[in-house]
Amino acid sequence: MITSSVLRDKRAVVFGAGGSIGSAVATELAEEGAEVFLAGRTASSIELVAQKIADAGGQVHAQTVDALDAAAVDAYVESVVRQAGSLDIELNATGPRVREYSNGTPALGLSVDQFMTPVETVLRSQFITARATARHMVNHGGGVIIFLTGSPAKPHGPGTSGIGAAFGAIENLTRTMAIELGAAGIRVVCIRTAANPDSRTIHDTVDAMAKILHIAPEHAAAAIAEGRLLNTSPTTQDTARAVAFLASERARMMTGAVLNASAGVVTD
Repeated sequence: MITSSVLRDKRAVVFGAGGSIGSAVATELAEEGAEVFLAGRTASSIELVAQKIADAGGQVHAQTVDALDAAAVDAYVESVVRQAGSLDIELNATGPRVREYSNGTPALGLSVDQFMTPVETVLRSQFITARATARHMVNHGGGVIIFLTGSPAKPHGPGTSGIGAAFGAIENLTRTMAIELGAAGIRVVCIRTAANPDSRTIHDTVDAMAKILHIAPEHAAAAIAEGRLLNTSPTTQDTARAVAFLASERARMMTGAVLNASAGVVTD
């Protein structure tokens, strides 16, 4: 159900909306009053999220889009703007499966292709979707682009060299695009979360670490959870609520910044 009007009259597009974090973000934005446009590669996944939002009274649309296909993304964003009149918020939560980049494997055990996979998928898609959205926001005179990273952007343990390289680059891109787009009234921000234990990525990471280290899955999960200053882990809902804050007027003076919502896994 819609719980507030903080984002009323705002139009938000969420790429990767069928995944754990993407679906949580889309649901939260809708609950805050935004009209949400869901994009993802798997129709069944995004349609399930869309049905949940619609059943709760939210305004929602869903379409199959590959965030790695620049032409498809450009065409999709163009269609959203034609339909909605403007686009105010964009977030991309797409990413490869853990097995594709061997998360948890030390750098010396990675192939070049495994190391580059997060760069060629996560970083690439983030740039594609942000660029497509920003072009329309410039014409509209404002908007918010929200990048998504995790604690490996500031390494605090082994086994995250590939995804950490991609996340570090995304945080740099946040600052660069904020500099370039600020005069057009566009805010560019980033949320840095940590391992969300209820996400598919962390479930897969726990399984991979358990196999690599020859330990029980619960011990792998405990190892991932170590080092949080708050002695707890952020959930997908925590991440989604932070995104909604960044998207709102409550954060209107924030741009070129990374919101560290990692529960203290890493500090700035």
